[in-house]
Amino acid sequence: MGKFWTGRFEGYSFNHFKKDLLSGTIVGIVAIPLAMSFAIASGVKPEYGIYTAIIAGILISLLGGSRFQIGGPTGAFVPILLGVVLAYGYENLLIAGLMAGVMLVLMGIFKLGVLIKFIPRPVTVGFTAGIAVIIFTGQIGNFFGLTGLKSHEYFIDNIREIASHFNTISFYSVLIAVICMSIQLLTPKILPKVPGALVGIVVSSIVAALFFSGQVATIGTTYGAIPSTLPEFHIPEITIEKIYLLLGPAFVIAMLGGIESLLSAVVADGMTNSKHNSNKELIGQGIANIVTPFFGGIPATGAIARTATNIKSGAVSPMSGVIHGLVVLLTLLVFAPLAVHIPLASLAPVLMIVAWNMSERKHFAHILKLKSGDSLVLVITFLLTVFTSLTTAVMVGLLLAVILFAKRMSEMLIVTKVLPDHDDHHGKVLPHVVKPNHDCPQVSIYTIEGPLFFGAAQTFEQSILSSINYRPNVLILRMSKVPYIDTTGEEYFRNIVKDFKSQGGTLFVTGVNAELKKILDQNGLTKEIGEANFFARTGEAINRAIGCVNRGVCLGCKHFAFRECTDLSSTKIS
Repeated sequence: MGKFWTGRFEGYSFNHFKKDLLSGTIVGIVAIPLAMSFAIASGVKPEYGIYTAIIAGILISLLGGSRFQIGGPTGAFVPILLGVVLAYGYENLLIAGLMAGVMLVLMGIFKLGVLIKFIPRPVTVGFTAGIAVIIFTGQIGNFFGLTGLKSHEYFIDNIREIASHFNTISFYSVLIAVICMSIQLLTPKILPKVPGALVGIVVSSIVAALFFSGQVATIGTTYGAIPSTLPEFHIPEITIEKIYLLLGPAFVIAMLGGIESLLSAVVADGMTNSKHNSNKELIGQGIANIVTPFFGGIPATGAIARTATNIKSGAVSPMSGVIHGLVVLLTLLVFAPLAVHIPLASLAPVLMIVAWNMSERKHFAHILKLKSGDSLVLVITFLLTVFTSLTTAVMVGLLLAVILFAKRMSEMLIVTKVLPDHDDHHGKVLPHVVKPNHDCPQVSIYTIEGPLFFGAAQTFEQSILSSINYRPNVLILRMSKVPYIDTTGEEYFRNIVKDFKSQGGTLFVTGVNAELKKILDQNGLTKEIGEANFFARTGEAINRAIGCVNRGVCLGCKHFAFRECTDLSSTKIS
């Protein structure tokens, strides 16, 4: 425990606390409207978002691996949580969130935080942009005051629902939404340190109450009163059947929560020149998501925008995140009765702007302009996120990225036939020496560059076997630039060894690095090739090869590259 405090609050002073108090208060004020908005968009009551901001926000700051992380409900979760609520109900959402928390803790314990960095950027940009589209379009109904709308799990169904009810548009709702959006956009330009979303909601709510009372749907008319207290501790009814039923949704929540929290922590690192502990962050996020459902809260993760606001406001330590949660709690206790008067049309532009800001539009456009495999991964992930589900999008996006990566890596494998260049003062073996009328029938030398893995193994085998068909006495493989070999590459390599040995040939391998040699030792290839047939330098292998072909005299040496073979014994070839 001592290490915990000295590590995260080392040299902490009252001046630091004052900075944390200011930044925590600002972020707390920013978090209140967002927490309610995200909860409503997720298909649950607004107070559940507030409970999440309080409990999860405090726990993530205290137990996470980033000094500046602000946790709570986020826009990224909206389509996932809405889908769970529509399919399984709110009570099962709590269980799914709790299960996701357990998964996050296990991911942290088994140090899987590092694996997040292997998710390709086109995949994260694609699904983030897709989520932004879903959030934005999901607020069209509230923005225009449409009535009779039913929420659906899929994007197309929701768009059809909006289109079929567009004749119920409310002029008053549109006016309130435009007022809120305008104020939200103008406030940062006039008062940079004042939360535009909060000002927009307050002003538009006052306008609605004074001039359009009863004409615009509000939190109160839609969801009822917001309790001005925290809910009582409640244990959801957990059964084996529910656990099996919710494994899929829980896994998606855990993966998305892990990705979002670690991305947010990386952003914080870049802004503060600090370094977070990814595994500790996952454990902190997991504990927060385990505890929060017992108080009615929905799944939470690191919030990039609120974390950035925290840093820009002068935060020094995790104390600012704790203060942020306490500010939200104080607001709940004091101002909850007033929240019922907030129009849904005021919350809609808040989420629309959140969606616009999280859309990764600049990165999206940049990757799209590349017109490469990454562009294809981006577009497919984006479209599948919007039109199917995040689970499908990420799985297909990752699979496609792996396939394209394997293809690119296979193209990097270069197998080149070489021979000694007698005109080179250093005695190097070079490819330009090999010509149709200038080759050696006794000894074949190949330089292999690149990893021998499943995507490139067949190319390697075909290139070498074409030489074996000419039945040379000695085959020399220069492998100093082969960093790795997988089981597929191993199998193709073994086929070459067996085929060449069956023809009575001798195989030499040169320049193998220590890591590759260790792999060859483990899979038995060293034994099959023969320990004595491994050489550090190509020159040593050539000298040995000379002794294997007709007592040092190369057949047809007047016409082929190994003329004056006996002179090679003193040549240093790399």
